Amino acid sequence: MTPANGSCTCRHVRYRITATPLFVHCCHCHWCQRETGSAFALNAMIESDQVELLEGEVEIIDTPSNSGKGQRIARCPRCQVAVWSHYAGAGELIRFVRVGTLDEPERFPPDIHIFTESKQPWVQLPDNVPAMPQFYRASEHWPAESLARRATLLNRTTGQDNKAEK
Repeated sequence: MTPANGSCTCRHVRYRITATPLFVHCCHCHWCQRETGSAFALNAMIESDQVELLEGEVEIIDTPSNSGKGQRIARCPRCQVAVWSHYAGAGELIRFVRVGTLDEPERFPPDIHIFTESKQPWVQLPDNVPAMPQFYRASEHWPAESLARRATLLNRTTGQDNKAEK
């Protein structure tokens, strides 16, 4: 994959993703709608070590989440745009990069639409992309390469074979 660059609105924070995302979620839950002020959130999941900070620094904001476990949102300290998040389930291992902050967001369309039971009724979902009423099992939807990368990441971090689904 050719690296993809991104930034916040004021361009104080510039970053690069150096690998293909593991998976791209388009989340339609009410929580993401409220957090983004839009109809959904579009996040590219990628190993944290595959995201390079090129310029500036991010401010980490601990916020609540629908799961009750919270999330850590990396925001530009100047314009406050969220550039990525860390959710409790993956901790600091995986970043959920906000696709809209990439210079070429069209390169990363959603691999799946989730929490569609609460999507806005005027949002039309494409027929060729899986859509789930709530969440899903990674083993049923992620490409084999992404599952292997996740397993490698978890094994490297925990030092043991982790077969549990996240």
